[in-house]
Amino acid sequence: MRVAYDGSGFAGFAPNPGVVTVGGTLATTLERVLRHPVTLTCAGRTDAGVHGWGQVVSFDTTLEPEALDLAALRRSVNGLCGPAVVVRDVELAEDDFDARFSAKSRTYRYTVLNRAVPDPFLAATTWHVPAPLELGGMRLACDPFVGEHDFSSFCRKVPDRSPVRTVLRAEWDDLGDDLLRFEITANAFCQQMVRAIVGTLVEVGQGRKHAGHIAAILRARDRAFAGALAPPHGLLLWRVDYSEPVPGWDLPPSPEFVGASFGSP
Repeated sequence: MRVAYDGSGFAGFAPNPGVVTVGGTLATTLERVLRHPVTLTCAGRTDAGVHGWGQVVSFDTTLEPEALDLAALRRSVNGLCGPAVVVRDVELAEDDFDARFSAKSRTYRYTVLNRAVPDPFLAATTWHVPAPLELGGMRLACDPFVGEHDFSSFCRKVPDRSPVRTVLRAEWDDLGDDLLRFEITANAFCQQMVRAIVGTLVEVGQGRKHAGHIAAILRARDRAFAGALAPPHGLLLWRVDYSEPVPGWDLPPSPEFVGASFGSP
């Protein structure tokens, strides 16, 4: 299943007893519709408040393929979960497919509203930064992230998990109307990695750090050297790809995510 969701009312994606999560809500709904227990695997465990447009989940069903009406399954789940959680499409996968381990890359987007006056209609999906940002420096500061690096300076430490990741592309776009969008594609991401990168790049745009500092921050492998976390509500899991990526690879044209609109399929 490819799933979109507004993360505002959820304590992250991963099921967690006692709190409302995207994955928990979706699994409970699938169990109700399919009438058997469901264990979900997701491509990326988004944190509390983070949104999804291209999240991918996989699960096993005891039903035979000929007994599955995928269109009806999607309608039923969306009727129970929507509009906060929506199944965009659903299809049968090979037996060895796993939403997490079969993925080759993930792409996140982060949107900043850079104007003096906030916008109530964008508040839930953008980070309002009132002081002017120097976009040229922020773009230049993206270059050191590309390639394989130890991202300890930009991640929450998790025992027994490597902080080494390969970033394929990282760039800022000016969407007009005072909206700036950061987009980053990597083979995988550490916990809070994108938010730490964005927070640091915004400090570059504010003149509090310089683009030349980024390589040194990476080499330090110490979270204290990077900037503060950007707030979660500006972050969106945009897409997951299951074909082999290559450095310098460009994504094909895709629908826009601007503010409160999740775009179109």
